[in-house]
Amino acid sequence: MKINKVKKITDCQHLNLFLINYKDRKNCEKEWIFASRSKDLNPLEKDYTMPDAVVIVPFHIQEKKLVVIKEFRISLGGYQYGFPAGLMDIGETVEQAGKRELFEETGLTLTRVLKKSPAIFSSSGMTDESISLLFVECKGSPTSFFNEASEDIEVMMLSQKQALDILCSNRIKFDVKSWIVLNTFAYQGVI
Repeated sequence: MKINKVKKITDCQHLNLFLINYKDRKNCEKEWIFASRSKDLNPLEKDYTMPDAVVIVPFHIQEKKLVVIKEFRISLGGYQYGFPAGLMDIGETVEQAGKRELFEETGLTLTRVLKKSPAIFSSSGMTDESISLLFVECKGSPTSFFNEASEDIEVMMLSQKQALDILCSNRIKFDVKSWIVLNTFAYQGVI
Protein backbone atom coordinates (compact mmCIF):
# COMPACT_ATOMS: atom_id res chain seq x y z
CA MET A 1 0.00 0.00 0.00
CA LYS A 2 1.35 3.40 -0.97
CA ILE A 3 -0.27 6.77 -0.40
CA ASN A 4 0.41 9.11 -3.32
CA LYS A 5 -1.58 12.25 -2.59
CA VAL A 6 -3.81 13.76 0.09
CA LYS A 7 -6.29 16.49 -0.88
CA LYS A 8 -8.38 18.50 1.56
CA ILE A 9 -11.95 18.70 0.21
CA THR A 10 -13.65 20.89 2.84
CA ASP A 11 -12.58 23.68 5.17
CA CYS A 12 -14.87 23.52 8.20
CA GLN A 13 -14.28 24.36 11.85
CA HIS A 14 -14.59 20.96 13.58
CA LEU A 15 -14.59 18.35 10.81
CA ASN A 16 -13.15 18.10 7.31
CA LEU A 17 -13.19 15.65 4.43
CA PHE A 18 -9.99 14.45 2.75
CA LEU A 19 -9.45 12.52 -0.48
CA ILE A 20 -6.51 10.12 -0.58
CA ASN A 21 -5.11 8.72 -3.81
CA TYR A 22 -3.20 5.50 -3.18
CA LYS A 23 -1.98 2.30 -4.78
CA ASP A 24 -3.19 -1.01 -3.43
CA ARG A 25 -1.13 -4.22 -3.03
CA LYS A 26 -1.59 -4.99 -6.75
CA ASN A 27 -0.35 -1.50 -7.70
CA CYS A 28 -3.85 -0.37 -8.77
CA GLU A 29 -4.72 3.31 -8.33
CA LYS A 30 -7.51 3.85 -5.75
CA GLU A 31 -9.23 6.70 -3.90
CA TRP A 32 -10.59 6.94 -0.37
CA ILE A 33 -12.51 9.73 1.36
CA PHE A 34 -12.44 10.11 5.13
CA ALA A 35 -13.41 12.64 7.79
CA SER A 36 -10.84 14.21 10.09
CA ARG A 37 -10.73 16.74 12.91
CA SER A 38 -7.54 18.05 11.30
CA LYS A 39 -7.37 21.51 9.79
CA ASP A 40 -4.00 20.69 8.17
CA LEU A 41 -3.55 19.97 4.49
CA ASN A 42 -2.27 16.47 5.27
CA PRO A 43 -3.79 14.93 8.42
CA LEU A 44 -1.60 11.84 8.00
CA GLU A 45 1.32 13.90 9.30
CA LYS A 46 -0.31 14.66 12.66
CA ASP A 47 0.83 13.23 15.99
CA TYR A 48 -1.49 10.26 16.52
CA THR A 49 -0.38 9.86 20.14
CA MET A 50 -2.36 12.99 21.05
CA PRO A 51 -6.12 12.37 21.03
CA ASP A 52 -8.54 14.77 19.37
CA ALA A 53 -11.09 14.31 22.13
CA VAL A 54 -11.76 12.77 25.51
CA VAL A 55 -14.62 10.48 26.55
CA ILE A 56 -15.22 10.46 30.30
CA VAL A 57 -16.58 7.34 32.04
CA PRO A 58 -17.74 8.75 35.40
CA PHE A 59 -18.71 6.78 38.50
CA HIS A 60 -20.60 8.83 41.10
CA ILE A 61 -18.99 8.02 44.46
CA GLN A 62 -21.91 9.01 46.72
CA GLU A 63 -24.64 7.39 44.61
CA LYS A 64 -22.48 4.37 43.67
CA LYS A 65 -23.81 4.65 40.10
CA LEU A 66 -22.42 5.02 36.61
CA VAL A 67 -23.12 8.42 35.04
CA VAL A 68 -24.50 8.18 31.49
CA ILE A 69 -25.85 10.89 29.22
CA LYS A 70 -28.69 10.79 26.73
CA GLU A 71 -27.72 13.32 24.07
CA PHE A 72 -29.34 14.51 20.86
CA ARG A 73 -27.03 13.71 17.93
CA ILE A 74 -27.71 15.54 14.67
CA SER A 75 -26.22 12.80 12.47
CA LEU A 76 -28.55 10.21 14.06
CA GLY A 77 -31.62 12.44 13.99
CA GLY A 78 -32.33 11.49 17.58
CA TYR A 79 -30.92 10.63 20.98
CA GLN A 80 -27.96 8.40 21.75
CA TYR A 81 -26.82 7.00 25.07
CA GLY A 82 -23.18 7.66 25.80
CA PHE A 83 -20.74 9.33 28.14
CA PRO A 84 -19.71 12.96 28.52
CA ALA A 85 -17.15 13.85 25.87
CA GLY A 86 -15.59 16.70 24.00
CA LEU A 87 -12.76 18.00 21.91
CA MET A 88 -9.49 18.82 23.61
CA ASP A 89 -8.39 22.45 23.63
CA ILE A 90 -4.86 23.34 22.50
CA GLY A 91 -2.36 22.76 25.31
CA GLU A 92 -4.88 20.86 27.44
CA THR A 93 -4.10 17.47 28.97
CA VAL A 94 -6.58 14.60 28.75
CA GLU A 95 -7.26 15.00 32.49
CA GLN A 96 -7.88 18.76 32.18
CA ALA A 97 -10.21 18.26 29.19
CA GLY A 98 -12.02 15.47 31.05
CA LYS A 99 -12.57 17.62 34.12
CA ARG A 100 -13.84 20.53 32.00
CA GLU A 101 -16.14 18.45 29.79
CA LEU A 102 -17.57 16.45 32.71
CA PHE A 103 -18.56 19.69 34.43
CA GLU A 104 -19.88 21.39 31.28
CA GLU A 105 -22.05 18.43 30.25
CA THR A 106 -23.20 17.12 33.64
CA GLY A 107 -22.44 19.74 36.33
CA LEU A 108 -20.47 17.03 38.19
CA THR A 109 -17.00 17.47 39.65
CA LEU A 110 -14.17 15.07 38.86
CA THR A 111 -12.62 13.86 42.12
CA ARG A 112 -10.19 11.17 40.99
CA VAL A 113 -8.84 9.70 37.77
CA LEU A 114 -8.94 5.89 37.87
CA LYS A 115 -7.36 5.11 34.49
CA LYS A 116 -6.72 6.61 31.07
CA SER A 117 -6.43 4.96 27.67
CA PRO A 118 -3.96 5.99 25.01
CA ALA A 119 -5.32 7.65 21.87
CA ILE A 120 -7.69 5.08 20.34
CA PHE A 121 -9.79 4.95 17.16
CA SER A 122 -13.41 3.82 16.94
CA SER A 123 -14.25 3.93 13.23
CA SER A 124 -10.99 4.06 11.28
CA GLY A 125 -12.71 3.14 8.02
CA MET A 126 -14.47 6.52 8.08
CA THR A 127 -12.35 8.83 10.22
CA ASP A 128 -8.94 9.28 11.79
CA GLU A 129 -10.51 10.84 14.91
CA SER A 130 -8.90 9.58 18.09
CA ILE A 131 -10.13 9.75 21.66
CA SER A 132 -8.81 8.91 25.07
CA LEU A 133 -11.12 7.12 27.50
CA LEU A 134 -10.84 8.65 30.97
CA PHE A 135 -12.33 6.55 33.79
CA VAL A 136 -13.05 8.77 36.80
CA GLU A 137 -14.86 9.14 40.08
CA CYS A 138 -17.07 12.19 40.52
CA LYS A 139 -19.40 13.94 42.95
CA GLY A 140 -22.12 16.58 42.96
CA SER A 141 -25.63 17.03 41.64
CA PRO A 142 -26.24 16.59 37.92
CA THR A 143 -27.45 19.58 35.92
CA SER A 144 -27.66 20.65 32.29
CA PHE A 145 -27.24 24.32 33.26
CA PHE A 146 -23.72 24.50 31.79
CA ASN A 147 -24.62 22.90 28.42
CA GLU A 148 -23.98 24.92 25.27
CA ALA A 149 -27.00 25.93 23.16
CA SER A 150 -26.06 23.20 20.65
CA GLU A 151 -26.20 20.50 23.35
CA ASP A 152 -29.37 18.70 24.42
CA ILE A 153 -28.23 16.42 27.26
CA GLU A 154 -30.05 14.48 29.97
CA VAL A 155 -27.82 13.16 32.76
CA MET A 156 -28.67 9.75 34.21
CA MET A 157 -27.12 7.76 37.04
CA LEU A 158 -27.45 4.03 36.53
CA SER A 159 -27.17 1.13 38.93
CA GLN A 160 -25.88 -2.17 37.63
CA LYS A 161 -29.48 -3.40 37.12
CA GLN A 162 -30.56 -0.20 35.38
CA ALA A 163 -27.58 -0.52 33.01
CA LEU A 164 -28.66 -4.07 32.18
CA ASP A 165 -32.26 -2.91 31.58
CA ILE A 166 -31.30 -0.27 29.01
CA LEU A 167 -28.88 -2.65 27.27
CA CYS A 168 -31.81 -4.98 26.64
CA SER A 169 -33.79 -2.34 24.75
CA ASN A 170 -33.53 -2.51 20.98
CA ARG A 171 -34.93 1.03 20.67
CA ILE A 172 -31.95 2.79 22.24
CA LYS A 173 -29.05 4.04 20.14
CA PHE A 174 -25.63 3.57 21.73
CA ASP A 175 -22.19 4.89 21.04
CA VAL A 176 -19.98 1.78 20.56
CA LYS A 177 -17.59 2.67 23.40
CA SER A 178 -20.49 3.32 25.74
CA TRP A 179 -22.22 0.03 24.91
CA ILE A 180 -19.04 -1.90 25.74
CA VAL A 181 -18.52 -0.08 29.05
CA LEU A 182 -22.22 -0.38 30.00
CA ASN A 183 -22.18 -4.08 29.16
CA THR A 184 -19.13 -4.66 31.37
CA PHE A 185 -20.72 -2.64 34.20
CA ALA A 186 -24.10 -4.40 33.85
CA TYR A 187 -22.66 -7.92 33.95
CA GLN A 188 -19.56 -7.49 36.11
CA GLY A 189 -20.28 -4.39 38.21
CA VAL A 190 -16.98 -2.71 37.28
CA ILE A 191 -15.96 0.06 34.92
